[in-house]
Parts: sequence; C-alpha cells; structure tokens
Amino acid sequence: MEVNRTRALRGPNLWSRHTAIEAVVTCDGAERDLSANPAFEKRLRELFPSVGALHANKPSTPISMAHALELTALALQAEAGCPVTFSRTTETEIPGTFQVAVQYTEEAVGRLALQKAEALCAAAAAGTDFDVTAVIAELHELDEDERLGPSTGAIVDAAVKRGIPFKRLTSGSLVRLGWGSRQRLIQAAEVDGTSAIAEAIAQDKDLTKKLLHSAGVPVPLGRPVEDLADGWAVAEEIGLPVVVKPQDGNQGKGVTVGITDRAHFDIAYAAAAEYGVVMVERYLPGHDFRLLVVGNRLVAAARRDPPLVIGDGEHTVRQLVDEVNRDPRRGVGHGTSLTKIRFDAIAEARLAAQGLTADSVPDKGQRVVLRNNANLSTGGTATDVTDSVHPEVAARAIEAAQTVGLDICGVDVVCETVIKPLEAQNGGIVEVNAAPGLRMHISPSFGKGRDVGGAVMDLMYPDGGNGRIPVVAVTGTNGKTTTVRLTAHLLKAQGLRVGMTNTDGVYVNGRQIDSGDCSGPRSARNVLAHPDVDAAVLETARGGLLREGLAFDQCDVAVVTNLGAGDHLGLNYITTLEDLKVLKRVIVLNVAPTGTAVLNAADPAVVAMAPHCPGSVTFFAQDGDHPVIHTHRAQGKRVVYVDRGDIVCAEGRFTKRLPLSRVPLTRQGQIGFQVENTMASVAAAWAVNVPWEAIQKGLASFISDLHGVPGRFNVFDYRGATLIADYGHNPDAIAALVSGVENMPSVRRSVVISGAGDRRDEDIRAQTRILGDAFDDVVLYQDACQRGRADGEVLALLRDGLKNASRTRHVEEIHGEFVAIDHALAKLNKGDLCLILIDQVEEALAHIRQRVEEAKPARVPGRGVARKSTRGAKSVAKKRSVATTGEERAHAHW
Repeated sequence: MEVNRTRALRGPNLWSRHTAIEAVVTCDGAERDLSANPAFEKRLRELFPSVGALHANKPSTPISMAHALELTALALQAEAGCPVTFSRTTETEIPGTFQVAVQYTEEAVGRLALQKAEALCAAAAAGTDFDVTAVIAELHELDEDERLGPSTGAIVDAAVKRGIPFKRLTSGSLVRLGWGSRQRLIQAAEVDGTSAIAEAIAQDKDLTKKLLHSAGVPVPLGRPVEDLADGWAVAEEIGLPVVVKPQDGNQGKGVTVGITDRAHFDIAYAAAAEYGVVMVERYLPGHDFRLLVVGNRLVAAARRDPPLVIGDGEHTVRQLVDEVNRDPRRGVGHGTSLTKIRFDAIAEARLAAQGLTADSVPDKGQRVVLRNNANLSTGGTATDVTDSVHPEVAARAIEAAQTVGLDICGVDVVCETVIKPLEAQNGGIVEVNAAPGLRMHISPSFGKGRDVGGAVMDLMYPDGGNGRIPVVAVTGTNGKTTTVRLTAHLLKAQGLRVGMTNTDGVYVNGRQIDSGDCSGPRSARNVLAHPDVDAAVLETARGGLLREGLAFDQCDVAVVTNLGAGDHLGLNYITTLEDLKVLKRVIVLNVAPTGTAVLNAADPAVVAMAPHCPGSVTFFAQDGDHPVIHTHRAQGKRVVYVDRGDIVCAEGRFTKRLPLSRVPLTRQGQIGFQVENTMASVAAAWAVNVPWEAIQKGLASFISDLHGVPGRFNVFDYRGATLIADYGHNPDAIAALVSGVENMPSVRRSVVISGAGDRRDEDIRAQTRILGDAFDDVVLYQDACQRGRADGEVLALLRDGLKNASRTRHVEEIHGEFVAIDHALAKLNKGDLCLILIDQVEEALAHIRQRVEEAKPARVPGRGVARKSTRGAKSVAKKRSVATTGEERAHAHW
C-alpha cells in the first residue's frame, strides 16, 4: 500500500459536511481484497482491538488495505479523545487506486493519525510489533496542544449553537466570529470591544485598587514595594497575615496568601518577583470567590478552594497528592477542568507552616493545604455559588468591572460568604482580571456549570443575530462568471457593499483586490473576512471544491447554472457526468434550511439536485411550459421563465414581469444563454429579498462590455464588421455561442479558436464539430501552453472535428493567439461577423480593444473625418502563464 497524496478538506466537501483528510491510496493485487489474507485483520485487531471488524461502505465491495487504513485512522483519533465519526473509502476508475476520506477535528491530528495508521497497517501486514498506546498518547497530547482552550472553546461552542460561523486565525486563541461587516473577534475570554486601556488598568493591580477605592468599592490595604526589606516593612505596617503577589500578573502566578512569618514571606517574595514588581497587601480572612461579570450583569460565581489532600493515617503527603493527581479531570495547563497539584518551594513552605513535610503521614481526616492560593491553575478546586450571591455583592462586582472598563471581567472577592454584603463582613475585592479563565464556571469541581459562552454571545450579538451576511454560491459548467457578476450588481443596486469572487479576480464594493482565477475557497474566505462586505457572491469551481471543500458551512443561495455534457471530465477522478453532478451538488447540500437553491429546470442533471436541498427550490428555464416549471408552479413554488419577451417571476398567485427589452445583457432577448444567466441572477436576488425596484434598476444598468463581463460575449464594431470575444471553452459553451450568433445578421462568419489541452479528446473535437456547421472560415491557433499535450496535438484534434463540417470551407492554422486574431481581423469586410474564442482573457481583450481603437476614424481639425493608419501595427505576443495569479497561483489548471 502506498499513500500518494494527502490534503485537508477544510469545509463541506465531496464526501461529507465534515472536515476531512483525503488521501489517494494505491494497493497491489493482494491488498485489493483482504478476504484472501484473514491473518492481516487478525493481527491488526491484536495490535489495536479498538479498530473493530473491517468493513466497506457497501457490502458487495471487497475490503482492501485502503479500507483498513481508513478505519484505523478514524479509530486512532477516537481513542485519542477526538469526536470523529465519519470515514469513507471509494475505489477510482483506476484499478487498485482508492480515495480515502477520514474526518478530523484538528488538522494536524488528522494528518498524524493517517500517518500512524499507515505504519500500523504495515506492521500488521509484516507481523511486527507496534506501540499503539504510545501513538494514542501522542495523538491525545497533540490534540490538547492544537485545540482551543476551555475558555475560548466555550465561547466558540456557544457561537456554533447559535449558528454563528467561526474561523480560528492563529494557533492560539484569536478567533473571528461571523462574516464580513457582521464579524467580531475574540481572544480567549476577551472581546474586540474591550479597550487596551482597560486591559492595562486591570494588569496594574495597584492602579486598579486605587480606582476601585475611589469608587467606593471595598479593597484591602497595601501597595507595591521596592525590595524585600521594603516588602517586609509594609507587611509589619499593615499587620500579618499578608498576601504577596505580582503587581502585573494573571492566573494566580506568583501569588501567595496567608503569610504569617518572615521565612514564608521571603519565599513568597521570590516567587512574585519572577513576574515583576511585587505588591504586599493585607490578608482578608474568608474564602476566595471568583465572580464573572459579562457586560452589565453577573453571570457566574464560584468559591475557589486551595489545593489540599485529606490524610488517611497511612500514606505520606506526597503519596496522597499523587493519588489526587490521578483524577482524569486533572491535567497540565488549562486544557482540562482541573490542574494537577504540584510540589514547589511555596508548597513546601505551606507544609512547614503546618508542621509537615512531603514525607509526613497526616492523621486520618486531617486537611493538608498545599497552597493558600486557590487558583485552579495551581491545583485548586471550584464550587459553583452563582445562585447564592447577594445582590449587593453582585452590584460591587459589576461596579468594579465597569470602573476598569472590562466587558468580560473576573472579579476576585475574599469574604466569609457571598450571601451577605461585603461591607457587613469586612470582605473586599482583591483583583479584577481581564480575559478571565472560564473553566471553573463551565465545569466546576462541584455544582452545576453555567452557560458563560451564551452570555458572551448575548454581549457580542445583543440582537440575537448569527453574524452572517447573505452568501450566494454559483456553480455549473457555463455561465458562472456572468451570473456571479450580474447577481453582485443586483445586490449592489440595493445599496449593499458586495464582495465577489470569480475566474477574473476578487472584488469588494467594486474594487478589485486580487486577480487571476479566484473561484476557489481561499478567495472566498478572503471575501467573507473583509469587514466592508455586506453580502458575498462566490463563484464555486470544481477545482477548489476538490482541493479544500467549501469556504463556508452553508449559503443562503446556491445557483447551479447548468451541467450539460460536463467539462474537465477525466481529471481528478471526476470522469462521468454523474461524478460531476455529485461534486457540483455540494453547494446545494449546504444551503441553509431557510435558504434557496436556484436550479436550471431544462437540465436533468441539475433538476436531480433539488431533493437534496435543505431549503426551498426555485427553478428557471426559458420555456414556461417545461414540465418541471409547470409542476413546480402548480405547487405554488417559485419559478422564473420567459413569456412574450418578459422574464416572469412567479410564486403562487404572485407574478412579476421584467421586460427583456430593458436588459442590455440579453440584446433584446436574442442571446439565449445570457437570458438564462439573467434568470438565474434574478432568482438569486429574489431569494435574498432584493426589492424589485433594485432588480429592475440593476438589470437595466448592467452592460455586457469589458467592464461588466470581460470575456463573456463582448461585442465590438470593427470597420463595419461585428467582433464577438468570448471565453467559451467546452462544447456546451460553443453551442450556446452559436445559438446567439445565429440571431445576429452577417455576410460571412469566421471564428478564431484554440483548445485547452486538459480536456478529453472528444471534447476538443466536439467544439470544432459544432463550429463547422455555423462558420465559413475557421482559424485554429496553438498557444504557448498545451497543458501536457504534445506540440500540434490540440490543433490536430480541432482540425479532426472539422472533417465533416457542413459550412466551413476554409481552415488555417496559426501559432500564437494574438497573431491569429490579427490574421482574422485583416480578412474582415463590412457586414462580416467574427467570433474570437480567447484564452488569455485580459491580454486578448486588451489586444482586440487596441485594434478596434486603431480602426476607428480620426477627426482632422477643419478637414472632417480621416481614417487612422494601422501601418506598422505590431501584434502583441505574450507568453502564457501556466499558473495564474489569485486563487490558482500555486495550482495547475483543473
């Protein structure tokens, strides 16, 4: 078995809605059916019993080594504590080659699990040993390192429950919630609305105490000290016992409380001094409470108890601590609900104060405190007391948070009980913490957990919003870019700032921010992350879907323009129209329950996607009497069709007519495929509630020129001849172009065409087979890049398609796109029509525009109109770039 390629699918994908590691695996003859080798499965289950019985997705499918890899990788993650359930293995059209998809929750863990599973399967096949326990421990440790901490995780979990999308921005705790103009940021338990000034105040314990004192909030006496001697002088001045802590600290680091003698003080001072300036404060008797304030309300409270053990008269203190630390809830750091108790100089000093050492055997029932500091990060425990907090205590905590200016604030209170006001029991607030730890409230040692994440969501999205902007995803074989551009234009007509991705680039509010083929998930993520985007229209090509999956978890509208006979078949294991349908269907599967799929009713493969949509469906087709349109409308559902020169939008008894005469893109309705693109765009805009006035305004102002839809049926006048430039690149597109050209008068027709080498032979031939019945002259050109084809191979296929042409009588071959364009232009006469199927869109359009401008008559002052001379005009020859900028910068053409 050999794993040839792995990649991370970071969004909904061909296999599932889960993130997954996808691998291409090849197996030799014996590995393709493990039923002939039962010893392998027996050995694998001996090494790793949790893998269970090997099975395939379908009972009739032989179990291969690839299936064993899949199930082992999934089981290893599950045993390491990862919540994963999905995996799948599918054989490709190449015998012995499989695609394996295994869900992951953390990408690094998923990749490592696949590597370890491969090694485990190899060990089982070879009959050698394999330390599965060590591997599971390694995966578990990596998962703890990679996943969000408990505080950030609780907030993100609450966001997910509310349907708010999130994106982790760093390996730490910085997370973006929501999309576009509705996005917010969190970092641990801190929100983007918290000022840096408030955070700085909270870090300065002395300044915080002064501000609270001036606001009438009870605080303990004390101040920062210059050195050890000054510190002891302050301790004697305010009276023992005292608390020693860093002036700027967090998570209880360097804090020691309840100091009653000089020796303990010296140890505590040294511990605090490691974190900067030291403060000495008067020790307030009572319990340590943490009150959590979110916004203007108290949402949780916990009593924190110091780390301690209870003697049994038999075991030493060290042994008792080891036993407590075996609690599975206790770990190292903050990834678990409790932290292990540790021995250090402070713990030993605390034991000494009790007349004990680590090797002492305390009496049965004796409480042995290892630290007076009750922070969970030092091994303490927490008991929920939220329901017992006196209103006055809560008021002081909220007042403290607002005095400092913190949106999420952990207020540390020391008092005998929280059921009485602080002033009535000489209690006080000893610290105010920015970005407080939430785990003591989420999963306390005792008592019930509190939904603090939900409280943070209420703070960040007080209107109950989900942080989403309208997202329209567009896919299909042809018409995607035009539909994307027109849909974005219609949304813009409503006054929205629109982000758009397509094969030409990335645009935000009309400004291009990236160029090249940007129809994949990375460009889509960039649009969704832009703070100036109110709505997103995203072209969703097959390449990005295969490479990474979708950039979003769900969309409001999924538009499938058409599939026709398909395109790019034979690449990346998408070999049939059925394969392509399953792939393109991904955006329909991930429509929001309140969303809409806009589907071409005239394309059976697209119609078959309708039952898979979680939301509603709008069908469109030019023929209003099409059975799909007729049936859907009879059911009172939305349809869009053409009737007597109007686009008709109907739902139940509602009908809206949009005259095609006011839609320049369609040239009075003559260009059939542009009519279909317009219907799809109108249906998408209707689905996201764009007002009809805005839709009509947008349709009238959208022009099919170099700025509106570059490379999509751009029409020029060249010395009285009609030029049409288009990026048609498959048989269905060519057929649609021919249909549009048929409605345009001409004396003689010519076409300039090349072919993409990464298409199937029959697809390349089919393009010229269609053109040969519609054009008099054909100019074939070969570009610099043949995408894996031998020199002249594409031209030979194109010429082969013209063998039985009914109209074409003259065929020429030219090397170079721009040379071919110039050659065709030179032969045009007034009244002729020339279709130029461009390949390098921007460069070719610039070249055509230059030639058109040169051919325009020039005005000579006082002498009327003179014809510009084109003598000496040079054709522009540019070497084609294989990998364009933007989305496909690092990838070859799909």
